[in-house]
Amino acid sequence: MATVLLIRHGQTSANVSGILAGTSPGVPLDDTGVQQITELAKALKGMAPQALITSPMERTVRTADILAQGLSTADLPLQIQHEPGLIECDYGSWTGQPLAELSQHDMWRAVQDHPSSVVFPGDSGEAMSHMQSRAVASIRRWNDVLGPESLYIAVSHGDVIKSIIADALGMHLDHFQRIVIDPGSVSVVRYASLRPFVVATNASGERVSRFITAAAEHGSDAPVGGGSS
Repeated sequence: MATVLLIRHGQTSANVSGILAGTSPGVPLDDTGVQQITELAKALKGMAPQALITSPMERTVRTADILAQGLSTADLPLQIQHEPGLIECDYGSWTGQPLAELSQHDMWRAVQDHPSSVVFPGDSGEAMSHMQSRAVASIRRWNDVLGPESLYIAVSHGDVIKSIIADALGMHLDHFQRIVIDPGSVSVVRYASLRPFVVATNASGERVSRFITAAAEHGSDAPVGGGSS
């Protein structure tokens, strides 16, 4: 089965200051973010992903670049490929605004409790349901391109990764705010022939390395970490 490591970009100043960066250009990783991804690359060292795809935003491309440098070998250089379907949700006129101010808007409660109904204001504002649809379609397409036994990395954004995981869990988008995806975290989904298995969410690199090793020892359609204990 295809296994994807969904990695959220490292920390940025917008994360720290509570700004909804969205599709704003020029939002780089801060020093902590660079360190997070550098350590993550070390923890994942020895994996041999067939592909490294990324949202085309600066913070995700920089994250992918650090991962590529850390995971590439002479025999297997990793080439970064941009995947527009993994770009951050376009929050329209909310983009670049402080979360503390946005939380006072009437639409804020819908974003939290009924996100499938939300279309962000402004000419470019995206529906959250559309964000999920194009993100899941991108992952499914790469599963087909790379094949059923592939292991690959997809670097994206918090809401995008949450929406992919919600789909894999069979969870309605209206419940996706229950999922936590921190900067620099890894989540793992294995796409079997009948259903996806969510192997890990919001995990460290060390934990993911253990899960991937365990997955290789199980049958292709078996979940990892099951049992009665």
